[in-house]
Amino acid sequence: MNSGAIVIGEGKISKQRVGMNRGVSILDFILRLVAVLGTLGSAIAMGTTNETLPFVTRFTRFRAEFKDLPTLTAYLVLSLSLSIFHILSSSAQRSRIPLIFFDTVMLALLTAGASAAAAIVYLAHKGNSKTNWFAICQQFNSFCQRTSGSLIGSFGAVVVFILLILLSAMALSRR
Repeated sequence: MNSGAIVIGEGKISKQRVGMNRGVSILDFILRLVAVLGTLGSAIAMGTTNETLPFVTRFTRFRAEFKDLPTLTAYLVLSLSLSIFHILSSSAQRSRIPLIFFDTVMLALLTAGASAAAAIVYLAHKGNSKTNWFAICQQFNSFCQRTSGSLIGSFGAVVVFILLILLSAMALSRR
């Protein structure tokens, strides 16, 4: 009789664990959607940002624009499929290990990119008189405002990635 009670108790625990894993997987999916929206918004803001300023004559112009591919957004869209797989199969733990590895790599790349962009935006706003770099935001005002706004999405995605890595580590530790 005791063995029957233990089996029933273990069954309840495993059902609770499956429910907990499914909840963690749903939260993982929602956080990935938030990160996709943040980085996609930043990529759209940067991709559509351009401004032309006439210089001395009307034939000489300076143009400020951004051209780059949103690699991070592509990674996030691809990782959504694994997140959906974790919702459907909450006992899948082995696929979380590569996901946490690639999330950590993307966190490092995103942090480096956002930090470099923040440094450039700072130079655009303030300039550097020691190196004769003048602040250009007085001339390219809308370009600077949009690039500054896109940093919010980038650093927001950094916070979301930190939460995703912590969430994945928590899901792995609950094996």
